[in-house]
Amino acid sequence: MIEFRSISKRFDNGTLAVDDFSVIIPSRQTTVLVGSSGSGKTTLLRMINRMVDATSGELEIDGENVSTIEPVQLRRRIGYVMQNSGLLPHRRVIDNIATVPRLNGVPKKQAHARALELMDTVGLDRDMAERYPAQLSGGQQQRVGVARGLAVDPNILLMDEPFGAVDPIVRADLQQELLRLQRELGKTVVFVTHDIDEAFLLGDQVVILEKGGRIAQLGSPAEILANPASEFVASFIGADRGKRALSIQTIKGAQVLVDGDGNLAGRLVEDGPA
Repeated sequence: MIEFRSISKRFDNGTLAVDDFSVIIPSRQTTVLVGSSGSGKTTLLRMINRMVDATSGELEIDGENVSTIEPVQLRRRIGYVMQNSGLLPHRRVIDNIATVPRLNGVPKKQAHARALELMDTVGLDRDMAERYPAQLSGGQQQRVGVARGLAVDPNILLMDEPFGAVDPIVRADLQQELLRLQRELGKTVVFVTHDIDEAFLLGDQVVILEKGGRIAQLGSPAEILANPASEFVASFIGADRGKRALSIQTIKGAQVLVDGDGNLAGRLVEDGPA
């Protein structure tokens, strides 16, 4: 479990990025931080592995205050996946995946064996192990990034808009891959995005942020869709438009659902026997 308690962050230039943020991130679930630019979502994510330190407040992982843990030690036990994969261009795929285990003293042969297993896990052909990042597609690079994030078998996996730089088709494929991995591995995932559809697809818990890291609403996707907490949330999730605004129409005696764009979304049928 990750707990933020009254966390604030003011940068040296005076910008207040996060103001009095408190939330509990449950273990073995995916929590998505979603908001527009300036909402503090990436700052909050990077506080977990101390890439950013809070100005005030406390952040604990399983009851241990992260401020008492040496930053490099902390980062080596938490998986981190970023946009554009962040791979080392001069290193082969297998060496990129094995980076953190090797830094932690794992013998090369063992680290490479683990890397090959992880290539299987994320759906990469082992023949790609000897390639360099420039020889891979964007989607393949992101899969390598996910494999690298899993290389030390971390309990926590941080994902900072990891699918934002790939095309929509590849993005949809990677989203489904993450859902599969989470079903199989059960990590504590903290995922940052600006895309509410991605947040609702991936998140067990969704935290919608306003400027300064203020929580506009927290809950499951179903809870937020059913009861937006404010006009801001309703507007942000598009509750009154597009695919979210469903209405019932009767056509030739049958009831159908039509979305806010006028597109047919489905047909209403009676429930069968319980």
